[in-house]
Amino acid sequence: MEVRFRELDPFNCWIWLRFKEIPSEGERNYVDGVFDSWYVIGRLGGFNSENLQAHEEGSDLSWINYNNEQAANVLPSLMHNVGQLEYQAEWGRCWVDLGTCDALALDVLINTLLQMDSDVVQIQELIIGGVNDDWEVADHPDSIFRKGD
Repeated sequence: MEVRFRELDPFNCWIWLRFKEIPSEGERNYVDGVFDSWYVIGRLGGFNSENLQAHEEGSDLSWINYNNEQAANVLPSLMHNVGQLEYQAEWGRCWVDLGTCDALALDVLINTLLQMDSDVVQIQELIIGGVNDDWEVADHPDSIFRKGD
């Protein structure tokens, strides 16, 4: 799977997937589930790189001293909204308002889709941001910041 970034507006971002073949209904359901789960974690503040205490501890996590006060004092990092995945031939796309969540959210999604490409459905290309010349985009109805505003 090739990963590419285009111009990215975190409040109005399209994520494009180009599959090797038109995905089956079961494969689509799996991809939809990944994006739904990713959104729930983001909406609840899971992609906050200011509080990665276990990660920063290293390989030995036994008996780490987790600082609850530090965790409570980080700024919120919340994903605002996500649209339904849409499919057209071998393409899939999803609109997302990343809100204030960190780029960690994109790394988690990329890692998940890389594994999905190996195990479930072949994804030739993941494009984050920008537009697809073959599939016109308009302002998403859930977008807070529209291009004309």
